[in-house]
Amino acid sequence: MTKSLLALVSLAYLACASPVPDAEPQVSPRQISLPPLIPSIPGVTEPLTSDLSIPLPILQIPTPPLPSPPFQASDIKPKKIGYFWTGAGDNIHADFLATYSLDDDTFGTLLWITDVPTSGNSPHHLGPSKDGKTLVGGGLLSLLKTQDTAYYFDVSNPYRPSFKKSDRAILASITDEIRAKPDGGFFITYMGSAVGTSPGRLVETDADYNIIHEWPEDVAGTLNILGEQFSPHGLSVHWEKNVMLTSDFVVPITILKPSLGIQHANTLRLWDLPTRTIISTIEIPDGGGIQDIKFIPFNSEGAALATAAKSGSSTPSATTPLENKVSPSCSTISDLRPGIPSPSTPTSPKTEKFIYLTLTTANHIAALDISDLSNVKRLDDPDEVQPSIGPHYIKITPDQKHIVVTDYFVQTGDIGLINTPADFKALYIDINPDGSLHFNRTIDFESLYAESRGGAKPHSSVVFDLTDPANPLYY
Repeated sequence: MTKSLLALVSLAYLACASPVPDAEPQVSPRQISLPPLIPSIPGVTEPLTSDLSIPLPILQIPTPPLPSPPFQASDIKPKKIGYFWTGAGDNIHADFLATYSLDDDTFGTLLWITDVPTSGNSPHHLGPSKDGKTLVGGGLLSLLKTQDTAYYFDVSNPYRPSFKKSDRAILASITDEIRAKPDGGFFITYMGSAVGTSPGRLVETDADYNIIHEWPEDVAGTLNILGEQFSPHGLSVHWEKNVMLTSDFVVPITILKPSLGIQHANTLRLWDLPTRTIISTIEIPDGGGIQDIKFIPFNSEGAALATAAKSGSSTPSATTPLENKVSPSCSTISDLRPGIPSPSTPTSPKTEKFIYLTLTTANHIAALDISDLSNVKRLDDPDEVQPSIGPHYIKITPDQKHIVVTDYFVQTGDIGLINTPADFKALYIDINPDGSLHFNRTIDFESLYAESRGGAKPHSSVVFDLTDPANPLYY
């Protein structure tokens, strides 16, 4: 069986680091959105227009979803709530946000369903705003129906979310990871251009959730992403060190037919946060698509873990320097079994010891002790048969006692090349004191929505903990 890798990126200057030329000085890089210095490249910098010249099935005229069937809501007020951004199984009913109780005594009780006004979006990642009153979810395949790609939900009443708005970037499509800004708004990675090619963009919204920038916008950064595949998927921000990292995964259009094969990337981009400019391009040799990147919380050196999908999962660790003067490098620190990986890291200052990863194509969830990055320890049994098919998105609950995993990655059907098996469940898994996992409870979306929506495909989640109503926690 082919093994996969866990690698370390350190401050030592190695050839795998490719710094970007110094950006030209700008008085205020955040006051202009689309400067004329960006070259005009058909299919890359031009927005999607009514000229549907790309052969079907890549673009389809949007049609309204079928009327949504009624549902039985509950009036209970659980302390722990799970929000699941979910696609209708038949792709013709509305996609929706499903709200469930995660309390022990009422686990799996449906609280509410919030429809969006479109279908076939292939709902992707979901993230909360800094104040916890808004959720935003992306649509992986919204491009196919030329409809909006980001969907906003009002959760100021956490038990009755409502649909707020949707939007579409001018230069980018295929929304992926989401990070809230402290002053309101979001950073969102968009993996493809307006028509799904490379380069994508890092999109920024304001506190009213209007798109204000599609980064990079400086000359050096634009040349960087035009010169080497830029398909940002993972995103992590280190607010204290004023840097952020994005990871390049695949060119979205290449997963759809007709295709000459999926175009994978091997790179991370390190950004200067204040100026939103790319400082350095970090190569992970033979990465085969760098799906995700996450800074390890409370790590004094600013280390981060990235997952690569080549022959399974390669998980490098990146260390960012002080004062944004970077010479990053990369090296292997552990082996994993095959499977497209997604990491989740601790969110509590009590520990930076464990990381949990889904290995999608291996039907496995891995637990690692990363307290010593030079001696990473595997806590799970790689040969254990776990009750999960196609685990992908993973979140640690705010109280650090459970992880939530959704068993669905991507299924493009007859129009695409990726159709990963899944059982369409949400798993609520206990974390044992030693960091290992105990499989316990699930919500079976496929059976719950079989009659009403042709099944359901939950891709991502956000968990709220209202144990202390005055200090709600969410992740």
